[in-house]
Amino acid sequence: MKILVLNYEFPPLGGGAAPVSYEIAKGYVKQGHNVSVVTAGFQDLPLKQEIGCMTIYRMKCRRAKKETCSPIEQASYLIAARRFLKNHLKHNSYDICHTHFIIPTGVLALWLNKKYHLPYIITAHGSDVPGFNPDRFTLLHKFTKPLLRKICSGAKSITAPSQYLADLIEEKIGKYDVTVIPNGAQNFAQTTSKKTKSIVTCGRLLPRKGFQLIINTFKKIKKPEWKLYIIGEGPYRADLEQLARSDNRIIFTGWLNNKEQAFRTILNQATIFSLLSSSESQGIVYIEAMSCSCAILAPDSTACKETVDKTCGYLVDLSKEEIIEQKLRHLMDDIDQTITMGKNARKRYEHMFEYTKIIPKYEKLL
Repeated sequence: MKILVLNYEFPPLGGGAAPVSYEIAKGYVKQGHNVSVVTAGFQDLPLKQEIGCMTIYRMKCRRAKKETCSPIEQASYLIAARRFLKNHLKHNSYDICHTHFIIPTGVLALWLNKKYHLPYIITAHGSDVPGFNPDRFTLLHKFTKPLLRKICSGAKSITAPSQYLADLIEEKIGKYDVTVIPNGAQNFAQTTSKKTKSIVTCGRLLPRKGFQLIINTFKKIKKPEWKLYIIGEGPYRADLEQLARSDNRIIFTGWLNNKEQAFRTILNQATIFSLLSSSESQGIVYIEAMSCSCAILAPDSTACKETVDKTCGYLVDLSKEEIIEQKLRHLMDDIDQTITMGKNARKRYEHMFEYTKIIPKYEKLL
């Protein structure tokens, strides 16, 4: 098959959905399909890049940051991509379009379907669904429901990485046949790395991600040999640095590409991974950490409880900070049990979240 992939975020840009779309596209190529990706450009990234049978086309658009993209910047991608595709499709044809995010990229998929009769499937990721993300797009989503319904109604199929997000689509957009296919993650395990007394948290630095909770909890536990690594960038960084200022055990690494050795080293050496986020469509960073045999401390809400189970660590109520402290302290005190939980996390990753298990589900759908 010739597959057109649309995503306004594609590595090295974007958050969790970017590496997912890359791995799925790479999986299609491994299965013998021909893949073209139309995504956003950024600074000196090549406008065209060949990776085996995958061709990446990057559009010149108004994107100022690697980690986030505003609605205006998304609109500039849509305009540039539409202009590109009008010319590109004069000389190229595709069997199907795999679109990541209902909006903004679903707008392109709907247009392609109407103008060129190109069928499309959509993978929702979270922020494209009203009610998921209180930090971004809340005002915008007050006006998107008619467009969301048009895009979803035109799709041959819709997928979501969790039942939680599938239910939210039904609640906020409408009743559609949504197939739950979990996101996977690369295997980041390094056999040469040894576990240290370190905790990692990772993601866009936004209030809903809960970095303030792990910082406050960690500061209460006076264990000078332990370190907390915060990997990520975002508008909440200054507030978090102010919160952590009196504790030199807390290290802000800034934004790290997950392909970089620095990211892999920190994650492999960590004994514990925690992200106390109030809203996750699945939580890819949990899976990345599970591939590295980290014990997990996560919320007992949204899709986190589908990704992590109690054999891998602890699921906690975010409203009960004393319980969060109790569970983190227990993980730091009982290293033997924590190491066992990390091994269980690795087994869960191998059983559920390796891409060799996930790509065939998408291929069957196509």
